[in-house]
Amino acid sequence: MISWPSWQMHQRVWALAWPMMLSNITVPLVGLVDSAVVGHLDDPRHLGAVAVGATLFTSIYWAFGFLRMGTTGFVAQAVGRNDDQANRTLLLQGGIFATTLALLMLILQWPLLTLGLNLMGPEADVSSAANDYAFTRIYGAPAALINYVIIGWFVGNQNTRVPLYLLTLVNLVNLVLDLVFVWGFGWGAQGVAAATVIAEYTGLIAGILFVLRQLKDVGGEVNSQALTQLQAYTKLVKVNRYLFIRTALLLFMFAFFTAQGARLGTEVLSANALLLNFLMLISHALDGFAHASEAGCGRYAGARDSRGFYAAVFSAALWSVIFAVALMLIFVLFGELILSLMTDIESVYNLAVSYLPWVWLLPVIAVGSYLLDGVLIGTTQTRAMQQIMLITVLFVFLPLWWLTQAMGNTGLWLSFTLAFVARGLVGLYYYIKFTREDRWFSQS
Repeated sequence: MISWPSWQMHQRVWALAWPMMLSNITVPLVGLVDSAVVGHLDDPRHLGAVAVGATLFTSIYWAFGFLRMGTTGFVAQAVGRNDDQANRTLLLQGGIFATTLALLMLILQWPLLTLGLNLMGPEADVSSAANDYAFTRIYGAPAALINYVIIGWFVGNQNTRVPLYLLTLVNLVNLVLDLVFVWGFGWGAQGVAAATVIAEYTGLIAGILFVLRQLKDVGGEVNSQALTQLQAYTKLVKVNRYLFIRTALLLFMFAFFTAQGARLGTEVLSANALLLNFLMLISHALDGFAHASEAGCGRYAGARDSRGFYAAVFSAALWSVIFAVALMLIFVLFGELILSLMTDIESVYNLAVSYLPWVWLLPVIAVGSYLLDGVLIGTTQTRAMQQIMLITVLFVFLPLWWLTQAMGNTGLWLSFTLAFVARGLVGLYYYIKFTREDRWFSQS
């Protein structure tokens, strides 16, 4: 079903998308700065250590990305229903859930990080620095997970400017401290981790202040029973369970990609790490429209407004495709220049340039999967998201990697790229299926 969007709908989508687009882009840009800061040190093991450590924490934290996504979907639907009590209650439920998970991570940090680093399989010269990075970075877990809930709550409330302010603050603090700790104090990879931890707590303090101000405009009272009774968390846990499995599968694919690169040598690991920063830039830029879909589609689903729902989907899809093509052109024209700014290690640079054409393809290949994720999150159709990733990882990515091992890093990039193709196609299947069955409003 297609409902042609009005100019007002385009404006609404853009009002939601552009703050998230800008704030999201700052995340991989800081990743680029992290790589650039240690990439210009004489010893390449620091670059490899940051690649391994950052990928490990991306995997851990993004596995808990359901805290943001689930909060956004539920809150957006509550806004559509004008249910202020649910709006307030969901914020506190998410905060309690996030704090509990973070404390468990701190208690279990030794087995969690030791297993994670062993699975990543870095070479011996990289392992020690990666270990220092990881056991420093873990202390930012409470701030990182609670920040997910705060950002998800603001997006669900159709307010994407506050996440822009928060993420920009976090990333600027991280950037400045990177330079101080690594170049000033000579702390290497551990300095990068310490900078990130301090930045995350800075963002948490600012986020709480923004929440207190926003709550002045939200009526109703918190449902105290929903905070203390386990059964009140049932639906939240069910939706988040599917999101957890989906995100764990997605990040398994990223971690597996990095680990296989590590087994091909430190130079391949470092070159792939530089190129993955491009993918982070792609995903965070296109996620701006995915976040707009989450907020808009969730609100229209909560209000049972099918016309507004499909118009929001079409508008976000149109702009997503335009930006995907623009990103592809930027990478074709300036990809080598960007790589040269990230490292002056000639062997790593030359290897990264040889695989750069894979990055050119990714924006237009991946655009559909990002957009459809937004629609599914906003309508809390999270079981479908789990199924999409199960099919992508188990029946496309891993079999293709197995068949192309003899091709080395080229086979690794081929299987990785085709996995994004499969993810988009399976997501399109579910979109058509749910549209025909009129199921978009069933979870609201």
